[in-house]
Amino acid sequence: MMQTRYLMAALVALTYLVFCVMTALRYRRAQQRQQTAWGTVPVTGPDTALVVFASQTGTAERLAWQTAQSLRAGGLEVRVLPAGQLSDTDLAATRLALFVASTTGEGDAPDDAAALARRLGDSAGTALPALRFGVLALGDRSYQQYCAFGHALHAWLCRRHAQPLFDAIEVDNGDEGALRHWQHQLGVLSGHSDEADWSAPAYGRWRLEERRVLNPGSVGEPVFHVRLTPLDLPAPDWQAGDIAEIGPHNSAAAVDAFLQAIGRQDETLRSALVTRMLPQAADTLMQLRTLPDAELLAALPALPHRAYSIASLPADGALELMVRLMHLPDGRAGLGSGWLGLHAQPGQEIALRVRSNSSFHGPADDRALILIGNGTGLAGLRAHLRQRVAAGQRRNWLLFGERSRQYDFFHQQELEEWQAQGWLQRLDLAFSRDQERRIYVQDKLVEAADTVRQWVEEGASLYVCGSLQGMAGGVARALQDILGEDVLQALAGQGRYRRDVY
Repeated sequence: MMQTRYLMAALVALTYLVFCVMTALRYRRAQQRQQTAWGTVPVTGPDTALVVFASQTGTAERLAWQTAQSLRAGGLEVRVLPAGQLSDTDLAATRLALFVASTTGEGDAPDDAAALARRLGDSAGTALPALRFGVLALGDRSYQQYCAFGHALHAWLCRRHAQPLFDAIEVDNGDEGALRHWQHQLGVLSGHSDEADWSAPAYGRWRLEERRVLNPGSVGEPVFHVRLTPLDLPAPDWQAGDIAEIGPHNSAAAVDAFLQAIGRQDETLRSALVTRMLPQAADTLMQLRTLPDAELLAALPALPHRAYSIASLPADGALELMVRLMHLPDGRAGLGSGWLGLHAQPGQEIALRVRSNSSFHGPADDRALILIGNGTGLAGLRAHLRQRVAAGQRRNWLLFGERSRQYDFFHQQELEEWQAQGWLQRLDLAFSRDQERRIYVQDKLVEAADTVRQWVEEGASLYVCGSLQGMAGGVARALQDILGEDVLQALAGQGRYRRDVY
């Protein structure tokens, strides 16, 4: 009888073991099928992007796979890895790593990232100066330690000398605006910004009141000052640092060309096509010719939004943007800049939604502010200056860079008036093409190193807005040299070093 019980117990244990093994194998095969379907089989090498997820309920894992798909659409090789399997060898073997990290409870790491969490307190790992990284931090703002694991991961990588591409992006309970911000950064990294939004857009109606060129005669592309007023009341509120997301339209010429290519002339279809992606490839166009209208529209994804830093405040009576005309490789105008700068006409309706960007909001107190930017990055800094002037805060310093003082000194009169009136205590300008040696905004920082240190020691915050390529990295290196890497990391942790780069 006793032997029978032992035998039954052994059979139960064996059955359970087989079940566990089969479950693990099914999971492994499912994961491999998913990787193969998206072309993300584990490939190693410095040109392979690494996407790491730390997931408790599956949300971070799902977003990691969406992240991988977005990068792959831009032609990148991608490897997706659970945080529990991440090794220093993986980090050292790649130049680009993106982390989707959930926080559970009061600041805890997900169960599958427990081993990684234990390593975050250890700064003795191999330095990673060649690694660029970004963190999507998932959390719940009702908890005191909001997004704590994501921020700890970001700080750990900084301590190992990896270079952050942008500040950690916080997502409060699946906030769609924050996820669109992440998706926008993926488009910048991969060069593929035509992917439809992960979440359906819900735009408000705005009117294009004014458009003027800020740099006539410049050797660079035109930069437009765009002024928009709301048609739906009450108008949404915003503050300095927030983002306007535009729902662009195709030009009438582009829609006409597409209709001609598929052999259609239908006004109802024409109206629907202004907000759809219009393929150019001949074989795709031939396939679309045979589809009924409803199936044709279903096959064409909606146009993705385009994001711009807001350059004004609600008290100004309008939402203002600075938009540089961009061009696609085939010479066509960019989707958003072409719509706002060329195709939309004054008085025409514009689809727009305001997205809060809390990581670039101004200080809660009246501390001094050092604002650093180039090109159309002046838009976000201009809003901060307007907010500071309205609040009576005079301890402001702007460092701004562009090509030529004669043609590219955007909002020159306004800035010089603020300086004359004492609202700008210091204005440093870097016009790169005005002398034989190219001078950039980071060079102006180095020249003023002693003053930068003094302002920071007195409590100033640093805000950077502008291009991710070139300027942001150059400014970060200059600030590291001036302040020291540990000080710069401490400022970031205190919210005194903030960046809005694109």
